[in-house]
Amino acid sequence: MAQTTPATLALKKLGIAFSLHAYDYDPGAERVGLQAAEALGEPPQRVLKTLIAQVDGKPACIVLASDREASMKKVAAAFGGKAAAMMPVPDAERLTGYKVGGVSPFGQKRKLPTIIDEAALSEALVYVNGGQRGLQIRLAPADLLRGAEARAAAICA
Repeated sequence: MAQTTPATLALKKLGIAFSLHAYDYDPGAERVGLQAAEALGEPPQRVLKTLIAQVDGKPACIVLASDREASMKKVAAAFGGKAAAMMPVPDAERLTGYKVGGVSPFGQKRKLPTIIDEAALSEALVYVNGGQRGLQIRLAPADLLRGAEARAAAICA
């Protein structure tokens, strides 16, 4: 597995400290984020999933704990919009340059506005996708915010 991805290159360029953690990705898993948490032996609230949504038709990135569900109403409000929905997979992959199951909030082909669920900020360290299936980046939540040029908001149901 490659250890260099657009995500890791973006973090290195910013001088953000992180560590890489590979795991056996299960493409048949019902919930990819929960499968990653289990494979890493980490609690699900520490292993975050990156989702691509549309808010009033515009693309947006949301990051939340793998055991939580986003409230589309709260997502729309957090981005100052009226309505939000998940983006179709082909569009998400084209915009980010990543395959679903490997989408990272860092190093996206087209930098999307990003919101991280505020609950993630209470963790000492969190994991986010490293830009390919089966690769996670561990870093401090403050570095996640900085590296993703993100804001925090309550976006979970």
